[in-house]
Amino acid sequence: MKATLLNAARSVSFEEVADPTVKLPTDAIVKVSASCVCGSDLWHYRGINEVREPMRIGHEFVGTVEEVGSEVGTVSVGDFVIAPFTYGDNSCAHCRAGFNSACEQLGGWGAVGRDGHLADGAQGEYVRVPLADGTLVSTPEPPQASMVPSLLTLSDVMGTGWHAARMARVERGSTVVVVGDGAVGLCGVLSAARMGAERIVAMSRHEPRQELARQFGATDVVAERGEEGVQIVRDMTRGVGADAVLECVGTGQSMQTAFDVLRPGGTVGYVGVPHGDGLPIGQMFAGNLNIAGGVAPARAYLEELRDLVLAGEIEPGRVFDSTLPLPEVAQAYAAMDERRAIKVLLQPG
Repeated sequence: MKATLLNAARSVSFEEVADPTVKLPTDAIVKVSASCVCGSDLWHYRGINEVREPMRIGHEFVGTVEEVGSEVGTVSVGDFVIAPFTYGDNSCAHCRAGFNSACEQLGGWGAVGRDGHLADGAQGEYVRVPLADGTLVSTPEPPQASMVPSLLTLSDVMGTGWHAARMARVERGSTVVVVGDGAVGLCGVLSAARMGAERIVAMSRHEPRQELARQFGATDVVAERGEEGVQIVRDMTRGVGADAVLECVGTGQSMQTAFDVLRPGGTVGYVGVPHGDGLPIGQMFAGNLNIAGGVAPARAYLEELRDLVLAGEIEPGRVFDSTLPLPEVAQAYAAMDERRAIKVLLQPG
């Protein structure tokens, strides 16, 4: 088969690699129907996270089960399945508590796992899925093609935006600010709206993203950043601040903005991968400002979000504003790196 390799900073190739096979009785082989490029992939692509040798990449995919090991019981050959951005057993104490991203058997796509075998990167034609029973979630029947993009978002960005809203304690009637207008931030807007927030302020400087945020439920958009943006939000809330803030970027500036627009007693739900300064502990202490979040347990939300998508109640797949054939994956990375696309969907070539 062919799969994506990240060879060095800004060097992506689509090359012939070994076909995946069932290594353990708990494995499944999935033929990828759709995958995509994630904003977090860009940390490696840009060289911010060092690439020491060519690596398989991609952690979001949906597809059809081609083969299962002898101990797999929850999915069958022919099932359409969604894979979260990490794999695990979905049965350990952490998974049962709802934090699958801390699974005792946690593993990542594109790397050799605890079992000593490679779990293929998602940006390829096929993927070996370890712990298939705990990892994969199937749909009752093959979905309509129009629903595939939305189901793909459940691998990561929709589950991550949902986690931010959950951790920020968004509830009916809340005033919510979303810091970040990437796919996760936009899904955070959608999540807050679904949870009943009354006012949702999207902080975004990019017109197409602003428009999609409004379609997803944002009542207000603030294009300014830094102190100016903070002051506008505080003026909008009559100096009180937001009940909840979804921090979906991960930089020092974005985190500081989140706390600066939060009301006393409010909560920041953070899901942006940290690449910046530490927390403003003094400010948090003085204002009783709370924080919760981290790596989203996408698997924990999969069934709930799948059912919302299949019922037509949410359509997070609109974050994909570009679609390319998988062999053109290098162009997909360039488009996202240059902010010419919010998120690129990859289809088999």
